[in-house]
Amino acid sequence: MQRHQSHPLLAPVPGTERHIHSFHYGPAAPQGKVYIQASLHADELPGMLVAWHLKQRLAELESAGLLRSEIVLVPVANPVGLDQVLMDIPLGRYELESGQNFNRNFLDLSTQIGDELEGQLNQDPAHNLQLIRHHLRQAMSAQTPTTQLHSQRLTLQTLACDADLIVDLHCDFEAVAHLYTTPQAWPQVEPLARYLGAQASLLATDSGGQSFDECLPLLWWQLQQRFEHCYAIPQGCFAVTVELRGQGDVSHAYAEQDCQALIDYLIDFGAISGAANPLPPLLYPATPLAGVEPVATPVGGLLVFSAKPGDWIEVGQMIAEIIDPVSDRLTPVHATRAGLLFARSLRRMATAGMVIAHVASRDAYRSGYLLSA
Repeated sequence: MQRHQSHPLLAPVPGTERHIHSFHYGPAAPQGKVYIQASLHADELPGMLVAWHLKQRLAELESAGLLRSEIVLVPVANPVGLDQVLMDIPLGRYELESGQNFNRNFLDLSTQIGDELEGQLNQDPAHNLQLIRHHLRQAMSAQTPTTQLHSQRLTLQTLACDADLIVDLHCDFEAVAHLYTTPQAWPQVEPLARYLGAQASLLATDSGGQSFDECLPLLWWQLQQRFEHCYAIPQGCFAVTVELRGQGDVSHAYAEQDCQALIDYLIDFGAISGAANPLPPLLYPATPLAGVEPVATPVGGLLVFSAKPGDWIEVGQMIAEIIDPVSDRLTPVHATRAGLLFARSLRRMATAGMVIAHVASRDAYRSGYLLSA
């Protein structure tokens, strides 16, 4: 039976308390757990509409007795950022008080839990799975938030910490549908890429920044690296960030399509009973996140694109012009690598050094911190 839970956040000052709302679906004795959240970057709203459609579908599926796993849905993952509107401009990517990205700096408990597990693990993966989850739940519940942002991060991470599958719904500025996951998870995520019609699938084990989609799978991966020589450590969860096109792509047509893709995927995954629609073809092979070229402009000026999301880009191809309306100077901006242009900026006045587009190439060439700011 559907349960609605309200999770109060630490109020920065009296009288300003916010809440995160989670909706829980599934049988009394679920076979697993799926966690789905939307709009962690609060100005990225296509996922919020998809989540609204999912609420209706999941309630119907639950009533029909077709849910096999518990499915936890958080349609508004960032009430703090959602309230940040300055002179009619939503500012949902960074917290105004700290300047921090809402999707960075989630809690890393891998060392603490690894130390606690010394002497308790064995060669039974099922035993180790439950033991690690028990310690993870305990460690999360022992945290004391110190700020409203910290409180929000802990709430979301606690809700997801024992899930088998985590789906984080985002969007880009102007983009085609694409997603991010790990190389280890790609075989399990590929059906979702097919159902969604993702035109790029970007893989990295650790892209830096401790973002939400990596904080929990990375913990399991780090425990595997620490104990694999003597114990059987399963991959206790995997996660995928889904980029539902661009910020302006908020429509019932898209949301219904994406909702159905998620339902089909959850049937394929085994969380929902039934027959999924046939798998569509994969539109573009998975590529390393380290192969993405962030195309930057060397100068500022009026930004006029000559390439759009979904275009194949050749080496050296011009993707935009920068126009200086005072000097009349035209500066072409070229890609240096071949690949699929999957996202570009919404802004049309560029500043010097600004990243204006991202191209997914097939070969890794970057290292270190791989995310945007």
